[in-house]
Amino acid sequence: MARRTLPILKNLTHRPTPAHFLPKPDPNTRSVTYMPRPGDGAPRPVTLIPGDGIGPLVTNAVEQVMEAMHAPVYFERYDVHGDLKRVPAEVIESIRKNKVCLKGGLKTPMGGGVSSLNVQLRKELDLYASLVNCFNLPGLPTRHENVDIVVIRENTEGEYAGLEHEVVPGVVESLKFCSERIAKYAFEYAYLNNRKKVTAVHKANIMKLADGLFLESCREVAKKYPSINYNEIIVDNCCMQLVSKPEQFDVMVTPNLYGNLVANTAAGIAGGTGVMPGGNVGADHAVFEQGASAGNVGNEKLWEQKKANPVALLLSSAMMLRHLQFPSFADRLETAVKRVISEGKYRTKDLGGVSSTQEVVDAVIANLD
Repeated sequence: MARRTLPILKNLTHRPTPAHFLPKPDPNTRSVTYMPRPGDGAPRPVTLIPGDGIGPLVTNAVEQVMEAMHAPVYFERYDVHGDLKRVPAEVIESIRKNKVCLKGGLKTPMGGGVSSLNVQLRKELDLYASLVNCFNLPGLPTRHENVDIVVIRENTEGEYAGLEHEVVPGVVESLKFCSERIAKYAFEYAYLNNRKKVTAVHKANIMKLADGLFLESCREVAKKYPSINYNEIIVDNCCMQLVSKPEQFDVMVTPNLYGNLVANTAAGIAGGTGVMPGGNVGADHAVFEQGASAGNVGNEKLWEQKKANPVALLLSSAMMLRHLQFPSFADRLETAVKRVISEGKYRTKDLGGVSSTQEVVDAVIANLD
């Protein structure tokens, strides 16, 4: 059974400010208002999967912030854990109905023929595009500056699809293939987000047929977007370039396996997996979660000490709010998180601090406009 929680929406009053007290216009703010359609402010249901390990901690952080903002969303919670053989049918049905899901990490057992529930969700809902945004946060020191990379990877095909079998004892065959639609999504994303360049990451010098087909698809799609620069890079050189000169990259489009490696490398460069937002999207549904590897999902020490970093999932929930067409709530949340990081008083251990999850959450709520 789903447990629904509906934040109470409060009426906010606004007192006009005398003109001579008004601040000077900020050139970085929007000058044209967002005009919603009638009824767009109705609260939206979102399927919530807290997941394993630190998942309940960080998803609870999102719930607290959403309630503090009086955001027009409410959650249908389902307890799902990575040791299950299948994602329960009622969870899939909830996501199909709500169209949107927020989830913590689901632990995947190593080997043993147990299928990853994360992969099951992506395949069941055809969430073919994974997006991870790796960027410098103001006030957070990193080795490189001016990093703002979006990694878009194919999510349902290739090595992660689990299409493998044993041909004869000791010989395992894994099927790899790529789809034109991931190239289309990458260029469409770049076009709609005013990005200037798309880089295709490949290994076509060795994987001449599979990765060659991937490049052919990218080249064909690139012709339809003359305003966007397009280039290609071999995956091993890509990794070297990422750690030496990451600012050269903008949007990167990759097959499944390469994208996982590239996204985690880019995340490490820009501040770590604890601050990188991400999501998975298809034609009809979207699932938002921590962008880069949730390798700390089973960290019992973090769970016991209640010191997991909630920033990545908070920023992912800001992405979710934009996806739901609640841009002002997304802006408020993102601004509050960036203020807390910039001030530096409340940071978890992975960011060089000693704060607990709740202390970071309280600081974000205090910084909400």
